[in-house]
Amino acid sequence: MRLSFNNIETAFAYKTNKELQAGRFLFGTMNYAWFAAIGVRLTPFLMKTGLPVHGAIRQTIFKQFVGGETLQQTAVVAKKLSNYSVQVILDYGVEAKEGEKNFDEARDVFMRVIEYAATQLNIPYISVKITGIAGVDLLETLNSAPRLRSGVHDHEIEDAAWERVRERMYDICEVAAEKNIGVLIDAEESWIQDPIDRLSVEMMEIFNREKPVVFNTIQLYRHDRMNFLKLYHNIAQQRGFLLGVKLVRGAYMEKERARAIQKGYPSPIQQDKSFTDGDFNSAVEFCIDNIDKIATVIATHNEYSNLHAAELLDAKGIPHNHKHIHFSQLYGMSDNITFNLAKAGYSVSKYLPFGPIRDVIPYLMRRAQENSSINGQTSRELLLIKSELRRRKIQKSIKVPVATAAT
Repeated sequence: MRLSFNNIETAFAYKTNKELQAGRFLFGTMNYAWFAAIGVRLTPFLMKTGLPVHGAIRQTIFKQFVGGETLQQTAVVAKKLSNYSVQVILDYGVEAKEGEKNFDEARDVFMRVIEYAATQLNIPYISVKITGIAGVDLLETLNSAPRLRSGVHDHEIEDAAWERVRERMYDICEVAAEKNIGVLIDAEESWIQDPIDRLSVEMMEIFNREKPVVFNTIQLYRHDRMNFLKLYHNIAQQRGFLLGVKLVRGAYMEKERARAIQKGYPSPIQQDKSFTDGDFNSAVEFCIDNIDKIATVIATHNEYSNLHAAELLDAKGIPHNHKHIHFSQLYGMSDNITFNLAKAGYSVSKYLPFGPIRDVIPYLMRRAQENSSINGQTSRELLLIKSELRRRKIQKSIKVPVATAAT
């Protein structure tokens, strides 16, 4: 296999010099962990004060990681990616809002996004955060109460509120099944994840009978998730539906550990990165071994994990564009992985959020925190961008005009 992630010309072919220079500045800033930490704390506060910071955010971190504030703006980015055989996972960046009216509005937007995606050739999935259509307090109550978790509701208020969440999710999945668009349910913090897992199984049992429509996200930085994946598979086998999973390492590590210490319970997080890496790669192997019964989105920026998955497909004679395997990276990161996978014929996408700046701030703060906390991630992005700018400069300098050469 000749797949390599070192071809930076392929990686950045869709970027102008100006865009690369902006990325160099942003990742250079993020490379200072202390600066990123201050920004993560200060930015949400500044947004609430009404100070004129929107323009600065829009031209820097927002432009790097988000498709646009509207679906129309995001469509331009999606079209640009399609020119390089890169698909798109559309994500309406709303989360952690409260109130039934907001939840209903979010459901309606998700349904409109599905209808739009169905008109495009390179948008096979949309992403849904349950915290966009359900209250965090409700999810935490359901997660912590054993009787509620088992499905036996003893609180009428919670019961009625959860039924409305189920109806919203059903509406979203029903349109997705009709339009042949996959729905990727985002993972959340461990203390609200259990009801989301239950809801995903319920929706898969309804909609994943003939094709994978609903996917749940499994965060392998949790030490219980590998066993959970196997249990999930057994449930799907017993109930006769296709299992849909998105495999990620995880996005809430620092918050999870801090809460476990504060409340005095064992941390759900792996003891170190090597265990997370081991479980992630084992999960990839398990899913590929069961490719007829499990549809998998391999969502990672780890070069080894992507290469390992690609090698497994080749070793088993599985086509690069098999309908049950899809690779994905976040928009604004790891272009060397995404575009080289696409060029080699793999099914791969960019996870592309959109929405008003105020709504996607939580997402942007996670990206800033992730880039500063993951060892070497920001440095890797910065090195690749600098290398490509240098390559372009050299290439431009050696192009001698024909007239000059003749003389």
